[in-house]
Amino acid sequence: MKAIPEQILTSINRATHIVLVTHVNPDGDALGSLLGLADILEGFGKKVFRYLEEPVSHLYDFLPDSELARTDIADVEQFVDAAGKENIACIALDCGDEDRLGKEKKKLLGLSPFLVIDHHFGHTAFGDHLWLDHKSSSTGELVYELAAALETAVSLKAAFSIYVAILTDTGSFHYDNTSPRTLRIAADLVEKGVHPEEVAGKVYDNFTLERLRLMEMVLATLQLYVDAQVGVVFVSHEMFIKSGAASGDVEGFINYPRSIQSVRVAVFIKETKKGHVSVSLRAKGSCDVAAVAAGFGGGGHKNAAGFRFVDRSLEDVQQEVLSALKSALR
Repeated sequence: MKAIPEQILTSINRATHIVLVTHVNPDGDALGSLLGLADILEGFGKKVFRYLEEPVSHLYDFLPDSELARTDIADVEQFVDAAGKENIACIALDCGDEDRLGKEKKKLLGLSPFLVIDHHFGHTAFGDHLWLDHKSSSTGELVYELAAALETAVSLKAAFSIYVAILTDTGSFHYDNTSPRTLRIAADLVEKGVHPEEVAGKVYDNFTLERLRLMEMVLATLQLYVDAQVGVVFVSHEMFIKSGAASGDVEGFINYPRSIQSVRVAVFIKETKKGHVSVSLRAKGSCDVAAVAAGFGGGGHKNAAGFRFVDRSLEDVQQEVLSALKSALR
């Protein structure tokens, strides 16, 4: 583990009130890290504000204290004013780019000190103090290490959230970011009372009918390229409308093309609204999709990365990505 910068620990120790934020469209690692750290800090005697741009997706509303997350930036400002700016710190979790803080980016970055805790390759440095450890499996793993450094307890609630963060960002311990340390931390969380079968059930057995209908549409788009080494699926804005599913319902869909024996890189292209397209890449073996993503201004890990486009069509994006992957796979 990369040592925690002293400024991070000092800022947390000094602050009496802490605002926690993460990236837009948060996944299991982002939400698990935020909610787990909130519980840890409250146990450490801090007042904590959990801020999200949008309400917690139904995929993760089982996380402890998820109902305490707030989405109104005015509530954040009221929290800060009541505390006094000299008593505040803000921590961004699992956010590799300041633009991913969302529409209230400027107001959030105005909080000081602004601390950033992340594990992504291609991280774009922002904030006042950064703890970046790309060797960690997840931001949840870093939250666990932070609790140890602060010498504060990890409750069962926090352990549950951190376990979800680690489980989801390692692909259920499938990915090569799963280190011996990752498994030791997971074991410790189980010793604290987390039940792996309960977590797995809540994370993976949680489909709505709308999500299943959307999956049917997405799987119908599956195509193989580059001698069946690249599997591509996509979801369009119209497919969301027709199925009635939410944007977050596509989480995990990329694992289906990735599961094909011949596929070395899976691609999931998502159009949330016309012209707004995001791309997720998942790799098996030696292809470094973080390097591919960096070429499009994105980032991530060797086996899991992503990036976004504005004012582009699904078709154009797919052609550009395929061209880049052909070169990478050579």
